Amino acid sequence: MVRHAYQLIESGSGVPIKAWTRGVSLEPQAEQQLRNVASLPIVYKWVAVMPDVHWGMGATIGSVIPTKHAIIPAAVGVDIGCGMMAVQTTLNARQLPDSLRTIRSIIEQAVPHGRTNNGQKHDRGAWWSIPQHHLNEWSRLQPTYQEIIAKHPKLNRGNDVNHLGTLGTGNHFIEVCLDAQDSVWFMLHSGSRGVGNRIGMYFIELAKHDMRKWMRNVPDVNLSYLNEGTESFDDYVMAVQWAQDFAMTNRRLMMDNLVAAIHESGEVPPFEATHEVINCHHNYVTVESHYGQDVWVTRKGAVRARVGDMGIIPGSMGARSYIVRGKGNSESFQSCSHGAGRAMSRGAAKRRFTIADHEQATQGVECRKDQDVIDETPGAYKPIDAVMHAQRDLVEIVHALRQVVCVKG
Repeated sequence: MVRHAYQLIESGSGVPIKAWTRGVSLEPQAEQQLRNVASLPIVYKWVAVMPDVHWGMGATIGSVIPTKHAIIPAAVGVDIGCGMMAVQTTLNARQLPDSLRTIRSIIEQAVPHGRTNNGQKHDRGAWWSIPQHHLNEWSRLQPTYQEIIAKHPKLNRGNDVNHLGTLGTGNHFIEVCLDAQDSVWFMLHSGSRGVGNRIGMYFIELAKHDMRKWMRNVPDVNLSYLNEGTESFDDYVMAVQWAQDFAMTNRRLMMDNLVAAIHESGEVPPFEATHEVINCHHNYVTVESHYGQDVWVTRKGAVRARVGDMGIIPGSMGARSYIVRGKGNSESFQSCSHGAGRAMSRGAAKRRFTIADHEQATQGVECRKDQDVIDETPGAYKPIDAVMHAQRDLVEIVHALRQVVCVKG
């Protein structure tokens, strides 16, 4: 009898569920969500589950959902195009200043982060005076955005260009890391910010409306989907692809700005970025060919891992992160996890851990150590080493990184 690296979860009347969860926890609520997804008539072959799996809104975070002639907007989510970027530099650890607080301060000044003033005019997480090179990028993005909002004017009510090149809040971060040779890396995590959130929320509601109109029942209203051939589907594809482009550009601008700021600070000697530059989504949808058929693949908290694909799997604050190379495992639809995955909710983490716990867990990392980041403390996440072991047939580890500076939104 062949023992697969994944566990097979029976879904009843739906497609199978293949879960790379050996040695890591799978909460009952998440397992039920997976069964709900697997029961949908649009799902192709099976649902693939990554070891960082945990409960999400509608669809489970850490899942790969291939669909035929339809897309589930809530499975893509509201942080469309969220992902990671990492750059290896020619700097070595010994060339960093003795006080890493200076480096943290430089990054915090170079990249707007967090959220104040209810996201209004004086929000510190948005640009007040937009840099010219950001406006140049926006001039490329703007024509398609204008097409989208001309048909859906409600999407034009909030931040857009002023969020381009900004970090956000929650689990979004910027880090300075060291690899096994003490080479310095810069790494960041963010997505499509306010405009992507609006697009996600808007089309989730539009999908619910379409389900009611066609009198189709789904096990969870948040699993409502848009069908190919409808105007709603075409508009969503245009909007989601635009938001994914915005997210990729957002990460690149942040990285350019923080690298330039550290260059100009005088705190380190001159340096360059090496050939190791990775920019990858982990909340997105795209067309791919699997088992001889073109299908829509939604990765909700998962990274594409074709043969040779470079990816980033971050641990929590104070834990290791990994630069990986894909093995092209067809049964996972050529995917791997997007991180460690939450072990508990944000509320539970705030109730369970103290500032003292957080200080101990992040010892040696220059980062915030206050009450507002307790929900991001390492203990709130699954052990990254167990997550990596569970997916050893999906990726190979190229670099193991340890954080020395972490900037949170």
